[in-house]
Amino acid sequence: MSEESLPHEDRGEHPDALPAYAERVLEVAELVPPGRVMTYGDVAEWLEEGGPRQVGRVMALYGGAVPWWRVVRSDGVLLPGHELRALDHYRAEGTPLREASRAAEGHLPRLDMKRARWDGDGRAEAHT
Repeated sequence: MSEESLPHEDRGEHPDALPAYAERVLEVAELVPPGRVMTYGDVAEWLEEGGPRQVGRVMALYGGAVPWWRVVRSDGVLLPGHELRALDHYRAEGTPLREASRAAEGHLPRLDMKRARWDGDGRAEAHT
């Protein structure tokens, strides 16, 4: 997937420039407090632009500079390929987890989305 998948006004003349949509997604990721998470869809809804796939693409391409582990899948499954790194962050921050069943692949916990999900605490109106 390329920048073609990002909202159209974000395709700029400078190939090294971070697309404006990506900048907005990363700004939201930085607002999520330690121990809390937002889903890809939550971020898109906060921005009132794009969708979960676009947010996920931004995080995959540019998310390494922000707390990427705080923007997650809605089912609470840890990011494939980054599970152990994310788990270290979650444990250090006290993010609520649901212990894995013995049948779960790799016996990895999931995020407890009911307790860990952050709604912006009313700050969405202030964000533009």
